[in-house]
Amino acid sequence: MVSFYSSCKKELATVKNEDEIVSPTTGTRTEFTLDSIFLYAKQIYLWNDALPDYTTFRPRERYNDVQSEISAFRSELYDISQFKINQATGKPFELSTYNKLPKYSYLQPGRTTGGGNRGGLINGEAVLAKRLIHLNEKVIAYVALGSFPSLSNAESKLDQVFDEIATDKPKYLVLDLRANGGGYVETAEYVANLIAPITLNGKVMYSEQFNQTLQSAKATILRHQPYLDENGRTVIHNGRLATLADVDYTESGNTYKFSKKGSLQSIQEVYIIVSGQTASASELLISCLKPYFNVRLIGEKTYGKPVGFFAVNIDQYNVYLSSFLIKNAQGWSDYFNGMEPDLNIIMPDNPILGDTEEPCLKATIALINGKIQAQSQKSASILKQRLNAMPVLINRKDSIGMIENRLKLRY
Repeated sequence: MVSFYSSCKKELATVKNEDEIVSPTTGTRTEFTLDSIFLYAKQIYLWNDALPDYTTFRPRERYNDVQSEISAFRSELYDISQFKINQATGKPFELSTYNKLPKYSYLQPGRTTGGGNRGGLINGEAVLAKRLIHLNEKVIAYVALGSFPSLSNAESKLDQVFDEIATDKPKYLVLDLRANGGGYVETAEYVANLIAPITLNGKVMYSEQFNQTLQSAKATILRHQPYLDENGRTVIHNGRLATLADVDYTESGNTYKFSKKGSLQSIQEVYIIVSGQTASASELLISCLKPYFNVRLIGEKTYGKPVGFFAVNIDQYNVYLSSFLIKNAQGWSDYFNGMEPDLNIIMPDNPILGDTEEPCLKATIALINGKIQAQSQKSASILKQRLNAMPVLINRKDSIGMIENRLKLRY
């Protein structure tokens, strides 16, 4: 038996499971919520294969002495997240990075109105700066993206910027994602389609891989979660209200392909400025481009988030359990510990974005021009000294200083 609450009314929903004993049908509100968090994880958590059964985990007894209700729920989520070990590191995939909180999964008060997923934090404008740099015979386009807001808010600006840089047919693109923590995946996809040539149309951009329970439509617990459209409205499916159990969680049903946008056709090499703040949808964009372009990273190691989630409502909380792995066209997703830069540069404080003397952009231009070589373990201090002694000669021609529902029903 699993329980959850709709507003303040308690509802009990039967979950059939022949392999284990599930939670009792009586208890306090807190006990039911503790049970529900664990039982949802048993079916929808990406690494549910590592979780013990209910009687072994004993959520009610395990968190009986935790001081506050929300602390108990967050402690439970943290413990759930630490079972699966990354064999490459010998440590949990969701190793705590701050105050015993999972690296990816989280819980917050309130109830979602969209039922969808989002790829990271949204901070500020989509486009922070752009310019064209002419270096001898080389044409370099520079675009700094601060976040990926909703596509409806960002599309016209992105179209304008990429159409403007397309006029000079640049071969080299410098994307500055150093402060981009992600945002709407749809918008990151749109940027990938602005960069890609039309020859990539129909080729795989990326795919989402859910656990086997979800892929085989056996996550029966999701029958208690209504499926909502992008406007937060319920949907009729097969003559009844759709639930999240009706979603297509197969990898083939969650594979996204290129569909060219805009007029830019000339990019062959992509240089991306990154930092520890570069995360989620930003890393997705990098991963999507890697199979098709010569991609070089400049700066510091990225955050490392190749997973996504969708919200489930449990009592008065939204719970976001890591639920799918994000893979590019080559099946690559192994950047849990971040993407290492090809050229290490210490991030300067308060950089002037687009300034060719700014250390990261200066290093990138030198890399494009063959003045320095990419080497991920190069000493940043030595590199900084070399850059300070290296003139960069350019002709300035142009200088101008999330919950989305992506779950699809099965038909």
